[in-house]
Amino acid sequence: MTRPLCFRLITAIAPLTAALLPACLLGLLAFLVFKGLPTLGMELFFGDTPPVAALLGRQPVWDGLWPACAGSLCLVGLTLGLSLFPGVGCGIFLAEYAPPRLKSLAGAAVDMLAGTPSIVMGLFGFTLILFLRHTFMPGATTCLLLAAGCLALLVLPVLIVGTREALEAVPQNLILTAASLGLTKNQRIRHVQLPAAAPGIWSGVILALGRAAEDTAVIMLTGVVANAGLPAGIGAKFEALPFSIFYTAAQYQSPEELQRAFGAALVLLLLAGGLILAARFFENRYRRRWQGSAA
Repeated sequence: MTRPLCFRLITAIAPLTAALLPACLLGLLAFLVFKGLPTLGMELFFGDTPPVAALLGRQPVWDGLWPACAGSLCLVGLTLGLSLFPGVGCGIFLAEYAPPRLKSLAGAAVDMLAGTPSIVMGLFGFTLILFLRHTFMPGATTCLLLAAGCLALLVLPVLIVGTREALEAVPQNLILTAASLGLTKNQRIRHVQLPAAAPGIWSGVILALGRAAEDTAVIMLTGVVANAGLPAGIGAKFEALPFSIFYTAAQYQSPEELQRAFGAALVLLLLAGGLILAARFFENRYRRRWQGSAA
């Protein structure tokens, strides 16, 4: 039987379309490496400041990326600290404890939060500061804590959904075995289901790390500035790599400054990749340890 012409066309085009996305990604990476790799060096990070003095905070860095790198690391760490336990806890509650009606309502709320654009979350943080400033906190201003809080709200759905799906994917025979051994529900969740679901939960954490490290729209309205130096505290302004790339690309005055923007983009890519690889390392290490103890 002869296949229809449209089916043969789809069969012929499908491999090409499947290869298009990796090709575009590789092309983008190659372009970024070509433009940014020549700028990598101590001068890109520290400018004219001695590296040891910059790392110890003894001298400010005005022409380098070190303050932005430090600000991004602080922002990601604080965001994860604010969102990890609420996100994982909510995922556990929805998967194991919530009644069906509440699970449906909470799932709809999580989906709505997941669909919120990052610029809307940034406007929410900015409006919150204006409200506090005109009510009972006249000195309230945008800062690292506000930016991390808004980013935490932005990545909460990733953690909640990742935890919930990881727990629901635990094999039923493992749950029945734990129940047959006399474990209570809390004991079963703590000692059996959570360790078994840990790789899936780590995957959600990895996605949250990547989202927090690369987002620009939220931090633009909640505390990031161009020349803040090293973070002075959670209540102070800060620098971040995504905003530094945006600012330099929009305001550059010479080809050298544009080259530094390419270098900053490559550094951000390497930083996000390093965070993901570190999370993968701990995930695999935990999986091997749990599987070895289970065996």
